[in-house]
Amino acid sequence: QVQLVESGGGLVQAGGSATLTCEAFGTILKINDMAWYRQAPGKQRELVALISSGGSTNYADSVKGRFTISRDNAKNTAYLQMNSLKPEDTAVYYCYAEIIRTILPRDANIWGKGTLVTVSS
Repeated sequence: QVQLVESGGGLVQAGGSATLTCEAFGTILKINDMAWYRQAPGKQRELVALISSGGSTNYADSVKGRFTISRDNAKNTAYLQMNSLKPEDTAVYYCYAEIIRTILPRDANIWGKGTLVTVSS
């Protein structure tokens, strides 16, 4: 089995910063794309940032220039550095990963359980 565990959520003031961590555990051969999504009450889950196995990145327009996604392949871990946080960033943040396993089933595209980030004004 494989799983993702997020950490780093909490309460932060507007204009402040926070770092989210996503670590993958299990029978992992390789991780392709990793991404952070978020979902606020009453809204659909949306892509925040994505990073490929080679390090190329994509960001939602709403977070460009403020958020940075990174990864440490040796640790099977992704990070989301969030700066200049706004109240509208308040959401449950979910990690997503496309994992190639060492056993069958070979592919395991999985989600973490999420971590809540609340930005106060």
